Amino acid sequence: MPPDDPTLDDERSYLATSRAALAVMRAKTGSLEIASADPVNTEFLKQAIWRRMKELEDDPDVPLFFGRLDYLEPTPETFHIGRRHVNDEAGEPLVVDWRAEISVPFYRASKTEPMGVGTRRRFGFTHGEMTAFEDEDLTSTTAAEEHSNILDAEIERPRSGPMRDIVATIQPEQDVIVRAGVEQTICVQGAPGTGKTAVGLHRAAYLLYAYRDQLSRAGVLVVGPNASFLRYIGDVLPALGEIEAKQTTVEEMVARVKIAGPGPAPVDVLKGDARMAEVLHRAVWSGIQLPKESLVVPRGSHRWRVPAYEAEELVSELRTRGIRYGAGRGMLPQRLAHAVLLRMEAAGDSPDDRVQDAVARSRPVKQYAEALWPAVDPVKLLFRLFTDADLLAEHADGVLTEDEQRLLLWDKAPRSAGAARWSVADATLIDEIADLVDRTPSLGHVVLDEAQDLSAMQLRAVGRRCSTGSMTVLGDIAQGTTPWATPSWDEALTHLGKSGAHTEELTAGFRVPGQVIEYAARLLPQIAPHLTPPTAVRRARGELTITRVADSLAAAVSTVAEVSERPGSIGLIVPDALVADTRKALQDKGITFAVLGDEDDVETHLDVVPAGLAKGLEFDHVVLVEPAAIVSGEADERTGLRRLYVCLTRAVTSLAVLHAEDLPAVLTT
Repeated sequence: MPPDDPTLDDERSYLATSRAALAVMRAKTGSLEIASADPVNTEFLKQAIWRRMKELEDDPDVPLFFGRLDYLEPTPETFHIGRRHVNDEAGEPLVVDWRAEISVPFYRASKTEPMGVGTRRRFGFTHGEMTAFEDEDLTSTTAAEEHSNILDAEIERPRSGPMRDIVATIQPEQDVIVRAGVEQTICVQGAPGTGKTAVGLHRAAYLLYAYRDQLSRAGVLVVGPNASFLRYIGDVLPALGEIEAKQTTVEEMVARVKIAGPGPAPVDVLKGDARMAEVLHRAVWSGIQLPKESLVVPRGSHRWRVPAYEAEELVSELRTRGIRYGAGRGMLPQRLAHAVLLRMEAAGDSPDDRVQDAVARSRPVKQYAEALWPAVDPVKLLFRLFTDADLLAEHADGVLTEDEQRLLLWDKAPRSAGAARWSVADATLIDEIADLVDRTPSLGHVVLDEAQDLSAMQLRAVGRRCSTGSMTVLGDIAQGTTPWATPSWDEALTHLGKSGAHTEELTAGFRVPGQVIEYAARLLPQIAPHLTPPTAVRRARGELTITRVADSLAAAVSTVAEVSERPGSIGLIVPDALVADTRKALQDKGITFAVLGDEDDVETHLDVVPAGLAKGLEFDHVVLVEPAAIVSGEADERTGLRRLYVCLTRAVTSLAVLHAEDLPAVLTT
């Protein structure tokens, strides 16, 4: 359409008006005065205003709205659909939040079910400047749905830097997941390029909008596989005006001790086994002792006695209530004190609650209760289990074999728990013990990405953080690349405490090109034969080249130099063992790059990506070096092929595979 199209000019004017109104809304918020004599209230109000100011920030490079709906029913009305709500000074809406109920037809309406809409309009933008629009007549009797060039262009647009939101391109099957109620736990099995991560983040944004009061109190947490991944997705929710959700990794979440790194794979596999939960449960509760003598409480001129058998009954009653170890320990002094009060009343006294509290805090009662129900330090308890063969055998009897018990014991015991080199698997066990002692607080909603890579014990750690809330579980069984990867979503959901949750499978790939996904799908019969092969729905087939070379690193440097002339991000994916050599090869040629996983990892046009960190990321152009070395770098062939599947499916536009070694046989058939 011509740049001076009258309709386009009108929409540009409307965009300018909306941006001006947003600026007024932000200015009014910033000018609010806080009048409170209470310093706590003052700080609370300051924080509320700051959050609102952040929500109203405007980025001129990001369209304020991306679509329009012309309703015919129940009354003719027009709504512009955008990332946040904007109203004029009279309170009339200029832009409607994409999460509002009125916006649903933008994503789901069709000619067979127009949902009261006559026309759906999409806008095209370049660097925040409106350049085009398309109208789709939903009242037309034409059977075929109209194709949207703007939608295709937005999906396939080259990307640099971190992940961006997909509010303009959410598909109907994705929208159903995004708008699922807060009470629902949903598991999304998503093939590469199906947008499962974006869907999970947008569901978090939707829930924070639709259930604001509930989730602002209870909290929302996004759990990702590593810090690089969190940096990659970190801008999505703030771009949608949501800054309340927290982000973390499983390692950070369970880090009650300093984590030195992973342990030997067979040991970590065993420590991640769900059977460890029973061993730890036994170990925690084994500390309770039976009383050998009566409790005697001197008070005034009297000495009140609670017989040992009665104290034992009190302990037994608390144990059968299903409470946490720490809660029972806190309640025992009150139970003992109440038994003393009953004797006081029988003797003619009239004690009240204050007397019971005083007795419960008295030295004799506290010491007696401590002897029966001692404190448990999670770190020290696990240290004892891994250094005391007899103690471990006592609690693992009938649960772990003798060989498995020997595997858990340290070959050379550290001097103390503080000097131990704890692994992530150890920290997860410590977190389990801590929950047995004191219940982990529950959040309102947790988004868990790359869930297929977590052990049973790690899944339990995530699940207890939303024991009374809901979850969005995201992953791909075919991309399970840890020795303890979950074999099925039913099993994973059971460990999360969400058995019976709905599982949705996404197979339509919107980002990965057809040539690339079809090539990678050759691996599926070996790595996940039960999954439906993904299909690319993009019109562009993408570019795939597979080249045998004499020196794969030298060829990679040359290929990167050629690709760097094209728009979009570049990922140079290499086996972990080749990262140092790759770094040197690029430095020798004076090429600017960053290595994912480095502490000084910064945003660049070119990222060197260790194969072990590729999961969850995407790049417009991928240069992949030595597929066979990626496979052989893992503990077994299936895990190696799954790692390769991950690496092959990171490309959005082009994939160049360079190899001096023979390709894995499954890729040549």
